[in-house]
Amino acid sequence: MIVEDERELSDSMVAYLSSENYVCEQAFTYSEARTKVALYDYDCVLLDLMLPGGNGLDILRDIRRRQNPTGVIIISAKGALDDKVAGLEIGADDYLAKPFHLAELSMRIYAIIRRREFSASNILRSNGIEINLPAKSVSVNGSQVILTRTEYELLLFFIGNRNRVISKASMAEHLSGDMADMLDNYDFVYTHIKNLKAKLAEAGVRDCISNVYGTGYKWMDSN
Repeated sequence: MIVEDERELSDSMVAYLSSENYVCEQAFTYSEARTKVALYDYDCVLLDLMLPGGNGLDILRDIRRRQNPTGVIIISAKGALDDKVAGLEIGADDYLAKPFHLAELSMRIYAIIRRREFSASNILRSNGIEINLPAKSVSVNGSQVILTRTEYELLLFFIGNRNRVISKASMAEHLSGDMADMLDNYDFVYTHIKNLKAKLAEAGVRDCISNVYGTGYKWMDSN
């Protein structure tokens, strides 16, 4: 989620991060951002402090008050040390002053998501599968498994929530963002799961995705 009132800057961040395979949503005002972070769970929130209608620090307070583990990077032109300290004390994970390079922003996002979901490791392993996170590559016993972007994101989501039941609605929201609210059904989730299971089975990895009847799916980690 990108909370930034400068539309040109926000759009440039969306364009760059989308090219890095992130699913991005935008909020341009305090009220819009506050509503979205209350309704949806995000892997990372990029948060400007100076917003029309309010202060970004209050949004950060809302996030942490609900004990939401979302990663938060404060992005602000305000260079005062007090703002940086206040944000970090409230619970921000990082602080990036404008102007900044988009490549640096991408790496900071990656570092936060990696640290929160995968214990700071660059290599993720489960059930004989090895995922190189920086390279976004997947292999089984040294042989590469070619996945689509959506299949790769789905695999990471499963492993990041290993041994937990995940609903179709949660998977749909993770893959498509708040567009999930406008979908008539989640059949596309089933299609991606079916394709992912087929590719993993072909590579020799079977029975790791379990269908929990009437509830959702679970990644069975035997490691």
